[in-house]
Amino acid sequence: MQRKTGLSTKANDETNQINPQSITPPIYQTAIFPYPTDKAPLVHGHPLRYSREDNPTVLALESVVKALETDDEKADSYAFSSGMAAISSLFFSRLKPGSTLLLSSEIYSLTLSLANNLANYGIKVKVTKGNQLIESVTSETGMVFAEVMSNPTLNVIDVPALAERCTRFNAFLALDNTFATPVNFRPLEKGAHASINSATKFLAGHNDVTAGTLVGFDINDVWNWRRMLGGALDPHAAYLVHRGIKTLKVRVEAEQATALKIAKELEGDKRVKRVLYPGLPSHPTHDVAKRILRGYGAVLSFEIKGGEREALKFMDELKIIKAAPSLGGTESLIMHPASAFGGSMSKEELKIAGISESLVRLSVGLEDADDLLWDIQQALDKVIKA
Repeated sequence: MQRKTGLSTKANDETNQINPQSITPPIYQTAIFPYPTDKAPLVHGHPLRYSREDNPTVLALESVVKALETDDEKADSYAFSSGMAAISSLFFSRLKPGSTLLLSSEIYSLTLSLANNLANYGIKVKVTKGNQLIESVTSETGMVFAEVMSNPTLNVIDVPALAERCTRFNAFLALDNTFATPVNFRPLEKGAHASINSATKFLAGHNDVTAGTLVGFDINDVWNWRRMLGGALDPHAAYLVHRGIKTLKVRVEAEQATALKIAKELEGDKRVKRVLYPGLPSHPTHDVAKRILRGYGAVLSFEIKGGEREALKFMDELKIIKAAPSLGGTESLIMHPASAFGGSMSKEELKIAGISESLVRLSVGLEDADDLLWDIQQALDKVIKA
């Protein structure tokens, strides 16, 4: 019987399927391959001929991501130029005029914008609060899309309960697993049909590449939509993501340990109105997170006393933590969601999503925990008096 290996072993043990003589898959920096020829290897059931369709370096990444997401060989795995390319390709492949798409109001702002625009093409779009998502699935629902851990409020969806409801009503369940990562949660193991990651974030892990991944069942048509929409991943970017994945588990485990320490410290600070981190008992979805996750992630959000002016000044006073609109890298990054999402979300949508003017989101990197705590404290000292 073949031994079932751990996540880090899977991340470092995927062989190069096209050229097994190379331990590290090389970068196939080419747009074309010999075709037609009887020797052309099949990738996703199609002959390798053009990098907009498939590429050996991209295939190596798809293979390792599939191994991280599921042990089921029937799953398909695709890599994209971004997380949004993965989501849009999935939406176009599964939704038709008259289809009903049900979304959580707490999803990424551009995903919500994409869904709202689909209404112009005959797609029925329904948005509901995350805690009402499960009961909102009905016989009319064609697809449900939600984030395992919401951005930026870190609310954790009860995936097993949602998956059971979707199965009952024959709805396709797609989950964005970017914040949890396969280290802490594997959606396909809990009944989801598709798991999406913005590989720009934790999978690549170094803030130097943009990419997205999609692993799931009954998603064969995604390949054709990726080809038509032009969302294929560049081979050099695929190489960088693949390299980053090799340290995914150790990075996430170290970063989330620091995140928990910071969250506990800030919860006792009178200058902070509220801390949102699923590892804290005070978080509204802590019980769900404790039940379904292996770890609580490396992102936390908190509201400081005051409003937008104080939040932005606090960010400006930070010395180690950098202000930037991303997450999941080795550097700690902070952002102001109300400002960042304001261009694609209305004030009402921000309010429904729980995004206040004083809320900031912190993605914890690999710096020493004590240094990050010092940085936060010194910035708070300059902005707000205890």
